[in-house]
Amino acid sequence: MKRQIKTTSDGSKTLYVNSLNESYHSLHGALNEAKHVFIDNGMKLINNYEINILELGFGTGLNVLAAFDEFLKNPNISKINYYAIEKYPVTKDEIEELGYHRLFEGEDMEYFYPKIHDSDWEKLVEIYPNFYLKKIKSDFFDLENLEIPPIDLVCFDCFGARVQPDLWEKPLFEMISKKMRINSLLTTYSSKGSVRRILRELGFRVEKKTGPPGKREMMVAIFEDTNFFNQTDV
Repeated sequence: MKRQIKTTSDGSKTLYVNSLNESYHSLHGALNEAKHVFIDNGMKLINNYEINILELGFGTGLNVLAAFDEFLKNPNISKINYYAIEKYPVTKDEIEELGYHRLFEGEDMEYFYPKIHDSDWEKLVEIYPNFYLKKIKSDFFDLENLEIPPIDLVCFDCFGARVQPDLWEKPLFEMISKKMRINSLLTTYSSKGSVRRILRELGFRVEKKTGPPGKREMMVAIFEDTNFFNQTDV
């Protein structure tokens, strides 16, 4: 995929895919979106001392950095195991130009940012004391064959349904649900009605939340019971 770098409204950068007319993050603010969707409406809602996170997909690594920033700030989190699936890794030149470590305070970020991209694929690597990362180079639909522990938080950050509609249909969400613990959480920037209905069919309790800048709504979904089929729409 041919990509170019664009600066978003909050000053952070993102990648833009010309052929798809799609960006990796919101052009209204890449950093603000990551923090709002995956930290404020994701990690901060998980009460476990040790958190297993699954991200679809790894992309530029911005969500990993936001998770690491929260890990450093939150004394209630003792360990993170972060599993990220990505089929088309970004290049070293793109990583350097994005410069995401400069968006966060603290010297640890300057060390951490290149480490997440330089770490080996297919291996669970301790990037920082008690912060483990496993990057998996794979198609999302191979998820059912991947060996990962029960997941507490899913960061669903795929390209939008306009360009990849198959990623927003029942088969993939069913695979994801089978990797999740009961009472675990899925969070995404989307609030698509068909996705809410699919998640309810799979046993999730779905809640609409205020979206990040540029989006009126987003959603979080708590995985409760795979036999729960009769939730009322919200």
